Amino acid sequence: MKLRLSAVLAVALAATVTACGGGTPATPAAPSGSAAPEARTLTVFAAASLTETFGAFEQRFEADNPGVDVRLNLAGSSDLAQQIVNGAPADVFAAANDSTMKTVNDAGLVQGRPTLFATNVLQIATAPGNPENIASFADLARPGVDVVVCAPQVPCGSATERIEQSTGVTLAPVSEEPDVRSVLSRVETGNADAGLVYVTDVKSAGDAVQGVSFPESSQAVNNYPIAAITSAPQPELAQSFVDS
Repeated sequence: MKLRLSAVLAVALAATVTACGGGTPATPAAPSGSAAPEARTLTVFAAASLTETFGAFEQRFEADNPGVDVRLNLAGSSDLAQQIVNGAPADVFAAANDSTMKTVNDAGLVQGRPTLFATNVLQIATAPGNPENIASFADLARPGVDVVVCAPQVPCGSATERIEQSTGVTLAPVSEEPDVRSVLSRVETGNADAGLVYVTDVKSAGDAVQGVSFPESSQAVNNYPIAAITSAPQPELAQSFVDS
């Protein structure tokens, strides 16, 4: 079976999938009595908003590549980029915007050109039933509404700032979180009335939150690039993952 990361995204997410590599043939199962496949570890640094998607793809990639153990390091893209620049051993980097990939690329650590594999936009997450009756981005600035956002250096925080600038609406968040999953958690646990996350995060949360779309989100579309790292411990396997 040929792997397709874009197919996993299309099923799991409400993001707009754009392009992906051509994939590689699956490694055939070893015949009975033959030597066990070589054990290899592939370390993938990925944006926190890709948690569910890459979790599903991890299982597919491992099933089609016997002996391979995919280890995901999921966090805010800006933190991951700095970890790679500072020498963290990574095979693959999947970022939630172009600027964090540029940080790694400018350090000479990206193999070839990054591949754009998806886009994503923000959505408002509220408690089920939307008790604060939030219907627009401007409603997040209402007095008494406790809203949480991502920190400005994180892709979801940067997107939030762009929407604030384009709308003239200034938010007063009760918290700025290190990644989008932390924002979602604050809403899920009732520690915030609303949070700005990606549509993918709202979808993955199921009934734990309610999503509120707003038209201004189209003014801050985030690209998701992926690339193999030049110092990858498993360079061929890394490129196979990217091309999938």
